[in-house]
Amino acid sequence: MFKGLGDLGKMSGMMKQAMALKNNIDSFKEQLGEERVEGSAGGGMVQVVVSGKMELLDIKIDPEVIDKDDPEMLETLVRAAVNEAMEKTRELVKEKMSEMTGGLDIPGLT
Repeated sequence: MFKGLGDLGKMSGMMKQAMALKNNIDSFKEQLGEERVEGSAGGGMVQVVVSGKMELLDIKIDPEVIDKDDPEMLETLVRAAVNEAMEKTRELVKEKMSEMTGGLDIPGLT
């Protein structure tokens, strides 16, 4: 008659695990927001800083690289610096996620 009660215990345990995982992920996201990753281009003439949440936080441009007759060069340098920082951030997220999951690859988390 009470055969199904064991299933309730399993469900309760699974719910606790799910809540713990959610808390870990929330904490992980918070920690990522505090991370800072730099990217640069043109020998450091363009530098950017990106958060672990992939938010562009800062851009520094050496005045020497600003040429009103060649805006495409500056655009290219900014794009290259941002892309470098974003790639470094993706690598950081993947590394931190691997640490959090003990190397277990969970689709959709990275």
